[in-house]
Amino acid sequence: MMLSTQAPTTLSEKLTQLQAVLGNLDRCVVAYSGGVDSTLVAKVAYAVLGDKVLAVTAVSPSLMQEDLDEAIDQAQIIGIRHEIIETHELDNPDYARNPANRCYFCKSELHGTLGPLAQSLGYSIVVDGVNLDDLGDYRPGLQAGKEKGVFSPLAQCGITKLEVRQLSQLLGLPWWDKPAMPCLASRFPYGEAITQEKLQQVGTAERYLRNLGQRHFRVRSHGDTARIEISPDRIRQFVLEVDLPKLVIVFQEAGYRYVTLDLEGYQSGKLNRVLAL
Repeated sequence: MMLSTQAPTTLSEKLTQLQAVLGNLDRCVVAYSGGVDSTLVAKVAYAVLGDKVLAVTAVSPSLMQEDLDEAIDQAQIIGIRHEIIETHELDNPDYARNPANRCYFCKSELHGTLGPLAQSLGYSIVVDGVNLDDLGDYRPGLQAGKEKGVFSPLAQCGITKLEVRQLSQLLGLPWWDKPAMPCLASRFPYGEAITQEKLQQVGTAERYLRNLGQRHFRVRSHGDTARIEISPDRIRQFVLEVDLPKLVIVFQEAGYRYVTLDLEGYQSGKLNRVLAL
């Protein structure tokens, strides 16, 4: 979809354009993960299209139950119709072997399922939560979306990740500052095969950290070693306040032999550093 108007510059202008872009659609399905990006799209789409929009969340072993529960709660608050489907990316050997373009196979499975579903229900297009910043990052899944004809209204309107949060706050969405939580498969270094058991293992470890009140973190899974990334400004507090022996026991019971703390701290996409080599 091409825009004929001049590119907006202010936050309110971008919101107006987003409303117009979504309002011009006939009937659409939102690829709705429950993250801040896709939830903003769902919120605005429902505001302008009403019952002509459907939010769909894909469930697989790479999605934590807590994230699904939050997606359900957020959809209920918005008021949008919400459905849950299953995807089976783990059945694809090209995904399970975890190559550098793993996300391509994941999104191919997702949109290969969403597209026919949307068509069968009478929806004309699938939209996602890809924002402008995503276009400048290494995201092989974007190609799969393009191949399936998925429309990205946030990126089309030039809305960045920061502006997604600002717009969400402006619209009164209580999850505007929700930490990014990509699928559990992103916790494994490229080349390490992904299995349902490994996904459950890292999910158990991250669930424990969530229950301790941690928000911005990752558990990177390297074979039998768990590498914990905590926000750099919270590392000292983490070491002093967390019962580390108990944490080690929990992680070992989950299946890890060794538990380490990354002294550099949490950084999104840190496993992509190997791609530069």
